[in-house]
Amino acid sequence: MKKNFIIVISGLIIFFSNSVYSQIGTSLTKTGTTSAQFLKIGVGSRALGMGGAFTASATDVTSIYWNPGGLAYVNSREVIFNHVDWLLDVKFDHAAFGMQVGDIGTIGAFVSVLSMGDMLVRTIEKPEGTGELFSAGAMTIGLSYARSLTDDFSIGFNAKYIREYIWNESAIGFAVDIGTLYRILFLNETRLGASISNFGTKMKLQGRDILKLTTAGPGGGNVINTEHQLDAFDLPLLFRVGIAVDVVKTASSRLTSEINAIHPNDNTEYLNTGLEYSWNEMIFLRAGYKSLFEKDTEQGFTLGAGVDYRMYGLISLKVDYAYQDFGRLKNVHYFTLGVRF
Repeated sequence: MKKNFIIVISGLIIFFSNSVYSQIGTSLTKTGTTSAQFLKIGVGSRALGMGGAFTASATDVTSIYWNPGGLAYVNSREVIFNHVDWLLDVKFDHAAFGMQVGDIGTIGAFVSVLSMGDMLVRTIEKPEGTGELFSAGAMTIGLSYARSLTDDFSIGFNAKYIREYIWNESAIGFAVDIGTLYRILFLNETRLGASISNFGTKMKLQGRDILKLTTAGPGGGNVINTEHQLDAFDLPLLFRVGIAVDVVKTASSRLTSEINAIHPNDNTEYLNTGLEYSWNEMIFLRAGYKSLFEKDTEQGFTLGAGVDYRMYGLISLKVDYAYQDFGRLKNVHYFTLGVRF
């Protein structure tokens, strides 16, 4: 039976790889050529403290982002809230909920919002501002479903709606995520994970500001409506493969090591690596390195810590923090609050 599951995983990985390569063609890097870049901002301070190496360790509600297959291991009800002051005064917030529904599987829902303050409208004639203000942002809303096909093998899916906007223009897209997780219990709790994220439609800005009145004909007597032709751009497709091993596991301590290989459609391949130490599954310390070997990256070392405190009965409160070094850009701090009940 185990051989069959390995064959299934191998087949899914080959399928995912073919899907990725069919979209990226022969280009080595296409930096800056995809839409909805906010979809690449990681979710959950636990995962980010481990350098984003979480594809095979994702078994809580944040697995919706990293590997939907891990959502199948949420055996109660769980909700998380994630906030980060991103670069250049940009705010990013994420909320997700997961719940097991008997033998049907585990269902989930999530929403992510990218926002920033109002900005002055500037023109060539009025570089100091016209007196008008505009805003820009993005959001995604989705539903998730995951199920354990056996005690050791699970698969999950996300379906999501994506929207970006700036002033009077907006772009809309739809995408799916697919993930699998396989546990090899007799090898130090070794786990294999694979996922593909943001496989979907292209996005194109539309709105009233791309329409323009143009005069034509002798003396400019004819006024016609014209429209600026804007390109449609692919979503930032991500293919992740990861392996996690419990290097140390005793009655009170656990040390997990994970490495992920990531293949994006708009940059070079890279590795994420991370460690998590747990004391009584209550106190957690984490460290990692993100985007190793990625071309011209500013990302690097990450650190994190967390507490999982059982309040009373079956209710527990999880608080996680992560720090990420962004090189020449400012450092970023992540905060996540979770409740399991």
